[in-house]
This record gives sequence, C-alpha cells and structure tokens, in this order.
Amino acid sequence: MDRLLTSDPIKPLRDEAGEAVTDLIRHVLYEAREAIGRGNAPPDDEEITKRVIALARLVLEPSLQPVINASGVIIHTNLGRAPLSSEALESMAAVLRGYSNLEFDLESGERGSRRSHLERAICQLTGAEAALVVNNNASALLLALSALAEGREVIVSRGQAVEIGGGFRIPDVMRQSGAQLVEVGTTNRTYVRDYQQAITERTAAIMRVHASNFRVVGFTASPSLQEIARVAKEHGVPLIDDVGSGCLLDTTKFGLAPEPMVQDSLANGADLCLFSGDKLLGGPQAGIVAGKRELVDQLARHPLARALRLDKASIAGLHATLLHYLRGEALEKVPVWRMISMPIEEIERRARRWKRAIAGSAVADGVTMVGGGSMPGESLPTHLLSIRATDASELARRLRTGKPPVIGRIQDGALLFDPRTVLPGQDRELVAALQSAIA
Repeated sequence: MDRLLTSDPIKPLRDEAGEAVTDLIRHVLYEAREAIGRGNAPPDDEEITKRVIALARLVLEPSLQPVINASGVIIHTNLGRAPLSSEALESMAAVLRGYSNLEFDLESGERGSRRSHLERAICQLTGAEAALVVNNNASALLLALSALAEGREVIVSRGQAVEIGGGFRIPDVMRQSGAQLVEVGTTNRTYVRDYQQAITERTAAIMRVHASNFRVVGFTASPSLQEIARVAKEHGVPLIDDVGSGCLLDTTKFGLAPEPMVQDSLANGADLCLFSGDKLLGGPQAGIVAGKRELVDQLARHPLARALRLDKASIAGLHATLLHYLRGEALEKVPVWRMISMPIEEIERRARRWKRAIAGSAVADGVTMVGGGSMPGESLPTHLLSIRATDASELARRLRTGKPPVIGRIQDGALLFDPRTVLPGQDRELVAALQSAIA
C-alpha cells in the first residue's frame, strides 16, 4: 500500500482526490486477492497501478458531461433533449446559490405552495383554469390516471395504446395506476360511435394519446378532438388529452406538419391536457397538467403529487422559458425554436466556414430531424459538413471521446455535421475538435 501511494503515477491522484485514493487502492487489492484465491497469477505493481488509475477515472471524473450536438436531431433524447436559454440557466443558478421562497409566501410570511410559481404563466399561455407541474410527462399521466380513474375504466383508441421510449407503454401505466384500459376501434380506424358504445357506469375518463413518435398512414380514420369532447360531455366524463411535446407555436409556419398545440387542445374541449417541458416547449424536464380547476386540484391533493413534484431549479428554469413565450421572443430565445426557425442561408454560411477550416471536407445538402418524440418523420432542409474518411466509424469514435465530445452522424460512408443543431458559440470548439481528430 505504501509503495503504491508514493509511486509517481499515483501522486497526481492523491493531489486530486486525497484520502479517496487509499480506498481505491484497497478496492483494487481486494479484487486482486480474490482473483489469486481463484487460481489466477498475482498482478505486479504496474498492473495494479493501471487498475487504480482506471478506477479513479471512473469514480472521480463526472460521466455526465456537455457534448456538441452536430447530429442534425434538434430534440435528441439521448443527448438531454432541449437545451435551455441563457435566461433559464441564470434563473436556475440563482435559486441554487442560496435559499429561495420555494414554499414560503413572502407577503404573509407563512407557508406557501411551489405550485404557485408556475400556474399563472401556464394558464395565461394556454387558457387553462389551473395547472400543476410534476417531474415529467410520464409522471403527469400516472398521476392523472391514479387520481381520476383508480379502480375504474379509461377509454382509449386501440391505435393510441402506444409504446414510447424506454419501453414505456400506455397499457402498463394504466395497470400501475389501478385504472382499467378499454380499447376501442382498430389500430388504423376509430369512430365516434366506438367511444359512445364503450361508455358504462364504470367509465372514469376518455383519453386521447398523441402519436408522437410514429405515424399511421393510408386507410385510417379518427374523430377530431371536438367530436370526442362532445361524447365525453354528453356522458359527464372528463377528457384527458396527452399531447406529449408541449407545442405552443404553429409548426406549419416553418414548413412542418401541424403539431397539436396545448391551447388548441383546451379550446377544443379537453378537460386536462398533459405535455412535456423539455421537448418542443424547450424548457427543463417537466410534466405539465393544464385544464379544469376541479380536476387539477384533485390531482394536486393525491399522495403521488408530492412524490412526483418538481424541484426548485426546474421550476425556475421552466418559468424563465415560459416568459419567453409570454414576451413573444421564443423564436429568438428558446434554442429549440431558434434552431427550427434558423434561416437556411445562415446554416449554409456556417457549413462553408467549417469547410474552409477542414481540409478535404465538403458541404452537402441534407435534412434536420426535429426528434425527441415530436413530429415523426418531419424534417427541415439543411446544409451539412461532410467528411469522408478511410474509417468513418473510427473518426466518429475519436470525436465522441474527445474534449469536448462531438456527436455527428454517419451516412453513406461519410461523417456528417449539421450546423442547425450546433449552438451559437460552439463553432470554434467544433472545428478544433474536427482538426484534432483528423490529425
């Protein structure tokens, strides 16, 4: 132990991690003794030192780190979904530096509610009577079903009993909540009469689920939200609309297919609308419930609401993001919308600037995907930096493991980089990383 602690390779680790290095060495020595006991040859000092250094890197270096997203997928689930505006980041940092009035009413000096920090802004933007925010949209769905439908039936079109990322399935969350799924219609065609015929005295709600990550085309039929709302109203049951992406702007203005907007959902008869905070809304991870006050209050009183509540940093970041919409500046301030609305001329200028710095590269036409379980199959035209290498996979690996990591995509043997998804101010880092990896 003393010999290892005083060795030249370990000394820098002691300066960095102090006494933690001793525990790491003990762990490696314990594993070595276990291996010797199984009949393996004892490792020498050099091998033990290598294992200690490797373990130290795993333990001491943060595995979660910033990356440059040049993949051409705007809302990339594996890369953390929506990046935040500088104002949102500043708001989050401000409440994390010290104490805050998270659950304290400054006017009365008494206990307050964290719900109050976001509710007014959400209602102003969506037209809802009330709102509640939890830690993601899956939580919002679980809470809504648990609070409103435990032990009773919820009607869903068979084509909407979907699975989203990570194996999360609507039928599974129904079972977890205690609600019973009643499927109506077929995978590709559902009619108003299907909902009408399925309603019984055990019906707790009708639910519509937006197909956010796939598309059914061809011989299809589905009633409008207004038609489903009329059925729900006639029978006195609430209509829950899970729109998923949290879109507040008209996507058709950018050449994209229409995406359900929260305010339209509520205006067209949904009693509760559920959506994410970190997709097209462009904020931190959150699940937002907006709709009728009576129903939202019922969710807020459920025991799960406390278990699923949002933390103070996310509340601050989400409020700052909502302010961008209230001020009419979302296209300029919210990174997701800045990328979607980015002029093609600006994209081409950046791609050509990169090309001049990278020998042997070229500029190619391509598409940017919206991604993140939003707008399946929808893309925007873009210009890409294309690099052809003897081994594109190896070049991509070197870029992924560099500092900072750079994520591109391989297509037809070329490694491609999309300026649309690279944040302002990252161009110089990207070019330096490309030059280093190629060299």
